[in-house]
Amino acid sequence: MDPVEEIKKLYYAATKSTIQRDVERAIDLLKAMPSEDERERAAVYMDGLSQMRSEWAQAVRGGVSASTSSGASSRTGARPRGRSGPSSAASRRSR
Repeated sequence: MDPVEEIKKLYYAATKSTIQRDVERAIDLLKAMPSEDERERAAVYMDGLSQMRSEWAQAVRGGVSASTSSGASSRTGARPRGRSGPSSAASRRSR
C-alpha cells in the first residue's frame, strides 16, 4: 500500500484508544517516504492525527470536551468558521 494512503487510512480510522499507536505508525511511514512530494501530501493527515491526539489527551486531563472539538468537521473537509470584520467590541467603540 502507498504510504500516503496508509496514513490517510490511519487518520480516518483513528479512535481515542488507538490514536497514540496510529500517530507512531504514521511517523514511521513518513520517515520512510523517499520524496518531499509524498511527505507534503501526507502533511494534512499528519496534522489531523496530531490535533486529534492533543484534543483527546486534553479531554482526558479534564480540559475541553472531545465531543465539542472540531475533529469531526475537519475529517469531512469542512473548515472552521473564522471571524470576519471587526469584533463586536470594536464595532461598539466606533459608533
